[in-house]
Order: sequence, then C-alpha cells, then structure tokens
Amino acid sequence: MKSKQRGVSFIGLLFVGGILAFLGVIGAQVFPTATEYQTILKAVKKATLNASTVAEVRSNFEKTSAIENITSITSKELEVTKEGDKVVASFAYVKEFHIAGPAYLTVKYAGASK
Repeated sequence: MKSKQRGVSFIGLLFVGGILAFLGVIGAQVFPTATEYQTILKAVKKATLNASTVAEVRSNFEKTSAIENITSITSKELEVTKEGDKVVASFAYVKEFHIAGPAYLTVKYAGASK
C-alpha cells in the first residue's frame, strides 16, 4: 500500500512566508501612526476639558503636543466649534506609506473631543 504524502511544499511555504513578511512590514509602518493617533485623540480631549475659548483649546493642545511629541498635526489644524455650552475640537489628517514602485498605502485619521 502506498501512503500519501502530507505537508506544505517548499514553494507554498515561500509564498506564505512572503505574504507574512509583507504584512509585517506594512504593520510596522502603520503601528506607530496608530499609536500617535491615540495620543492626538487624548490630547484633543484634554485640551477641550476646561477650555471655553478657541485660543485656550489651541494653547492647551500646543502644550500637550510639545510634551507628547506630536508632529502629525498642529494646533492651527484643529477645528474648534461650540455645541451648546461645550467646546468641541475635531481633526483629520492623512498618512501615506510607500509600498513599492507606484503603490502607496493611504491611511486617513479623524477624531473629535465629544
């Protein structure tokens, strides 16, 4: 009786390994920006916590961004509005990552202090 061989071929193993390596490289590029987004969101919420004017919100955000080393947005890029008696700041920005040749990965981040 012949027994059937089982397992993954070498070509299949290389293919799966290549895909995992590609995803790892992309993940290594996106992860720092995702953590920076979380930091920006916390800074915006903190900036609007006890602020009542646009200038106070921008000043609070500048102080926090200096401490947290936020470089993706500045206080001038915050859109500050008032909803009822509460000050709300929102932001949006785009990050692009070069993959290969003409291919880019674009990640859009947006958030608000509601």
